[in-house]
Amino acid sequence: MAEKLIQNGTVVSLDPEVGDLEGADVLVDDGEIVEIGHGLTTSESDAAVIDATDHIVLPGFVDSHIHLAQTQVRGIAGDWSLMNEYFNHMLGNITGLYRAEDAYLGGLFGGLEKLYTGTTTVLDWSYPNSLEHGERAVDALRDAGLRAVYTYGPPGDDAAKWWFDSDVGLPEQHIRDLYDEKIRDDDLLSLGLGLRGPDFCVDETARGDLELARELGAVASIHMGAAQWPSSEYNPDYQGFGCLSDVLGPDVNVAHGNHFTQEDIQHAVDQGVSFSATPEVEMQMGHGIPVTGKVLEAGGRVAWGVDVCSSVSGDMTTQMRVGLQTQRMLANQPQLEAGEEVTELGLTARDTLEMATIEGARALGLDDEIGTLTPGKRADVVMVDAGDFMTAPAHDPVQTVVFEANPHHVDTVLVDGEVVKADGELLNPKREEEYDRFVASGRRLVEEAGLDL
Repeated sequence: MAEKLIQNGTVVSLDPEVGDLEGADVLVDDGEIVEIGHGLTTSESDAAVIDATDHIVLPGFVDSHIHLAQTQVRGIAGDWSLMNEYFNHMLGNITGLYRAEDAYLGGLFGGLEKLYTGTTTVLDWSYPNSLEHGERAVDALRDAGLRAVYTYGPPGDDAAKWWFDSDVGLPEQHIRDLYDEKIRDDDLLSLGLGLRGPDFCVDETARGDLELARELGAVASIHMGAAQWPSSEYNPDYQGFGCLSDVLGPDVNVAHGNHFTQEDIQHAVDQGVSFSATPEVEMQMGHGIPVTGKVLEAGGRVAWGVDVCSSVSGDMTTQMRVGLQTQRMLANQPQLEAGEEVTELGLTARDTLEMATIEGARALGLDDEIGTLTPGKRADVVMVDAGDFMTAPAHDPVQTVVFEANPHHVDTVLVDGEVVKADGELLNPKREEEYDRFVASGRRLVEEAGLDL
């Protein structure tokens, strides 16, 4: 790859050593950030120069928890609760209807949406009905051009077998084959395992799945502690992390965790566990209050995620805003109830932006590669238009990105130094080539599921 010079932008690096720079340049070579500063030049005559005047230059967003394959059934789950409609209609019905090509098309267009909205990295939590489903889901991530942790979860073809009080471990040979054939040698892809944990499987299975993840060097992402799972009929004696309490570590990522006690959260944070909060979906579906405040009290910070794109959009700026303002509301309420004025806020705009970037990278074990604009890291870069009538004048670039910008303002996106969106348009031809198949796939799934929409 030829050098690229992003020139004359407002750089929000999120690296304390680099800081924020006005009228600054970012030099990229072979997909790596080489230098950040003023008046930089290139050494190659054919280097691409990207004009960042009136733009905010920042790291690409990281979505630490999303189910991309649900993209072609978007717009069906916005009025669903978790324990009734979502479990029954999605996990107990629609997911089992997916063919391998459905997994591909959902992942492809979900990935394209992520790139269009400024997200360059995702943890894609998948329910592959077969090895071929997993293979095509990985093909989708590659064809979209995303950096991704493909997370192989329980198949979606038999909810009774894989969920609730399951004693069946994840399909180990399929996972090993998929990793060897599709992921191992791809610099943009890594492996995760989608664990059910003691909420939804017996102790031996929960520990065995985690051991497999560690053997493979994979992120272990677990849905835990949401809605009324801990006191459900499926596992009435389950408390906290249960059988996993003594084997937690930095390779464990908990999605949700709304009903964990402060003691549970403190123990997990002390062990290096990361938490992915998906505030918009959690508040809609009845998961409970996002875990943000408890994690902050324990000395950690959450990473944001979208979760189910059958319910909400894939735009991470929405999660930044919803998550931040919800936590501010909860933190302010005790003072208001005591008859006191709120005179200062806790979480800041920069905090929530970091939760959408470097904290997400840490949760996925990628913080040495991405999450900040730092020389030596990979060039996953987003440029936000700060000269639009809806964003100008950008007095504070961080607040402009968090509170004012929307996907329309994401002008340019680079993944590993490759431009995937320029002048507000995706460059990937598959958006048009596969559109008709994508729409047909969604319509077939909804029709075969027999949903009364």
